[in-house]
Amino acid sequence: MRAHQIDRPADLDVVRESYDRVADNYAHMVLTTGIGDIRTHPWLKASIDAFADTVGDLGPVLDVGCGPGTVTAYLAERGLDVSGVDLSPRMIENARRLYPECRFSVSSATDLDLAEASLGGVLGWWSLFNLPRDILPQVLALFARALKPGGHLIAATHVGDGDLARTEAYGGVSVRWTTHRWRPEQLVALIEQAGLHLVAELRLPADEHTGPGVVVMAGKPG
Repeated sequence: MRAHQIDRPADLDVVRESYDRVADNYAHMVLTTGIGDIRTHPWLKASIDAFADTVGDLGPVLDVGCGPGTVTAYLAERGLDVSGVDLSPRMIENARRLYPECRFSVSSATDLDLAEASLGGVLGWWSLFNLPRDILPQVLALFARALKPGGHLIAATHVGDGDLARTEAYGGVSVRWTTHRWRPEQLVALIEQAGLHLVAELRLPADEHTGPGVVVMAGKPG
């Protein structure tokens, strides 16, 4: 058994299959409508830019749950040594097609084999909300362990109370996944319990695509 092994979510295979079904539609929507493209959202872009400025010289950066690779590619354009991973093989196929100059691989956030103090930065950018409430703390602890002293995590997720079961997404495609919503203070508490310290928090109102959200950046003491 690998050290620091994380519990496997009971619905992992169902969630993977659902994201495989929506992957082509989602990639098309990113290209045609700007959904998921930080360049069209000034505050999200500013958050990613601040993250890039902070971790750019610290070593490799991992984009966990990279989807079709838009943010990964943006960070690569910024000169970061970045790679992306995603649970969905079809998402990764789209990422490799759209950004062949970048590195992508298939992996769940719960099955990453990350060496201690090996990363300058980690992103959980609108990608951790499918993790069950008892598993997200384990993943955050893995991220904290993998960060170098002075390294940073940036995470963004949906805000709210309770969980939402999704049955369709991205053009009416049938899906089966649960969105686990967190209050900002709950997410910050989990990140701090993992051993990181809060650097910045951005609360976002609901827009035409999502409910309210929060972006949190946290650092590993150096």
